[in-house]
Amino acid sequence: MNGDSTSEKTAPTAWRRERGSVSLPEVHGSILVPRHFPFWRKMWAFAGPGFLVAVGYMDPGNWATDLSGGAQFGYTLLCVIMISNLMAILLQHLCIKLGIATGRDLAQACRDHYSTPTVWFLWILCELAIAACDLAEVVGSAIALQLLFGIPLVWGCIITALDVLAVLYLQHKGFRYIEALVATLIFTIGACFALELFFAKPNLTQVMLGFIPSSDVLKNQNMLYVSIGILGATVMPHNLYLHSSIVQTRKYEDSPEGKREAIKYATIDSTGALMFALFINGAILILAAAAFHWSGHQDVGEIQHAYKLLKPVLGVGAASALFAIALLASGQNSTLTGTLAGQIVMEGFLSIRLRPWLRRLITRGIAIVPAVCVIGAFGESKTTDLLVASQVALSMQLGFAVWPLMRFTGERSKMGEFVNPLWIKILGWTCALIIISLNVKLLLDTFLPAPVLKSIYGILGLTTPS
Repeated sequence: MNGDSTSEKTAPTAWRRERGSVSLPEVHGSILVPRHFPFWRKMWAFAGPGFLVAVGYMDPGNWATDLSGGAQFGYTLLCVIMISNLMAILLQHLCIKLGIATGRDLAQACRDHYSTPTVWFLWILCELAIAACDLAEVVGSAIALQLLFGIPLVWGCIITALDVLAVLYLQHKGFRYIEALVATLIFTIGACFALELFFAKPNLTQVMLGFIPSSDVLKNQNMLYVSIGILGATVMPHNLYLHSSIVQTRKYEDSPEGKREAIKYATIDSTGALMFALFINGAILILAAAAFHWSGHQDVGEIQHAYKLLKPVLGVGAASALFAIALLASGQNSTLTGTLAGQIVMEGFLSIRLRPWLRRLITRGIAIVPAVCVIGAFGESKTTDLLVASQVALSMQLGFAVWPLMRFTGERSKMGEFVNPLWIKILGWTCALIIISLNVKLLLDTFLPAPVLKSIYGILGLTTPS
């Protein structure tokens, strides 16, 4: 991994182009993993990247979709959160395998495999996904600043651009500092929601039943829209590029045994972090369902509205403050991984290196401009709609990241002995087809005229979505 390319020695024709520079060169292989460490010390050495990836699974975009889903439909969409999280665990494992086995992150693998027009197409889609995610971070942080300090949303959006200074400082100090800050903020969010659930006292039996999949998710157009938003907010396309790169910050032994061990420990790290993200997402939806769905507030879909109602509905003064603190921690946390993802994608697809501060300002500008325009034109009441729409946009682009990931990790010429076994191929392609099919269904249900849609569903013997 430190210069030798075992994969290319054994399979020189596997890639269209030779491997270029390593991913994130300033921190590549910067964290030593001694061969003779005992299990727990190795586990500690590999711990960190999973939490950076998990940040994207609990960003402010999740809040909007989870709040809306819980308030409107009770605990029904818990099954969507669970299925999305299981998909995420599998897909992030494949990202780990790709990065460690080939020495390429997903963006570099796309560049080295596809033709130039395809590479540019995939890069543009990924940049749009990062912009949509950054939009959610900007709006979420601005809402939290407004709730806690009364700062107008437009100014809050502009203030969030200053977080680039914190990102640059942490990158200069070392990758472990970024991981430590991210983990601290994640556990802050978790503690806040643990207290919120204690205050809300949800019905545990109904909560457990919510994890059982329901056909209503596909039949109800509104439920499907929110469900795909949850999917887009949970399995995020840029996270696939991010994870395949940051897993290479560990300096493990460049041999089949060393890579196999690295994949094992990195997968444990990733799975544990994503299970914590499942708790956060589930807690948001459960809180919304327990507080609003059965109290006559099913129309609660805005974060600001939920903040104002939590105190009177739950009868606990601290409930609203904890909610806002967790939201601010979530928004600020997401900016760290957004910075890294933007750098990885641009360098990986196009081999273009920009200074981190310039890359961050560009992505923040792309997010801030539409946020300020929408808030200025339609008022602050449209911010949650903007968050939900950004997550649906993310979901629409998932297939274009999942497809190459499944293809690369399923080719023995690229992966060697680390190629996906048959059962993972089946599970992975099933996930990809579910994602793509749900997105196609949403597009048809949204844009086709009602008579045409009714005819199509009639031919298929299905009930037209409500």
